[in-house]
Amino acid sequence: MAFMDINPVARGHTLVISKRHAETILDIPVSVLQAVVATAQRMARAIDKAFAPPGITIVQSNGPGAAQSVPHFHLHVLPRTFYDDLPMNWHITPGDRRAIEEAAQSIRAALGEQV
Repeated sequence: MAFMDINPVARGHTLVISKRHAETILDIPVSVLQAVVATAQRMARAIDKAFAPPGITIVQSNGPGAAQSVPHFHLHVLPRTFYDDLPMNWHITPGDRRAIEEAAQSIRAALGEQV
C-alpha cells in the first residue's frame, strides 16, 4: 500500500508499507519486501511524472538509533530539490581503507552464515 506522509518533508512525500506486519527489514519476508520495493518503484515513477523533481530518494530506517518513529516496516519515497538540506544528507568524507575492508570482511562473514 502507498499513502501520503502526514508530516511531509517535500511535496509528494509518500509512504509505502506492507499489509503484513513486520517491524524492520530484519523481520519482513523476502516476498513481501519484493512487493513493497516494486510498489515504491511504481510510486517513484508516478512522483517523477507528477512533479518532475530533480531527484528522488528512497529511505528506510530500522530501530530507534536510525530514527524509526513507527514500528512497522515502511519506505519513504521523497521527491528532492537541489539544496533542500534534508538532514539525511551527509558530506562525502574519505574513509580509512583498512577500516572499510575490515567492515567488508565482517559483512561477508555474516552473509556466509545466512546460507
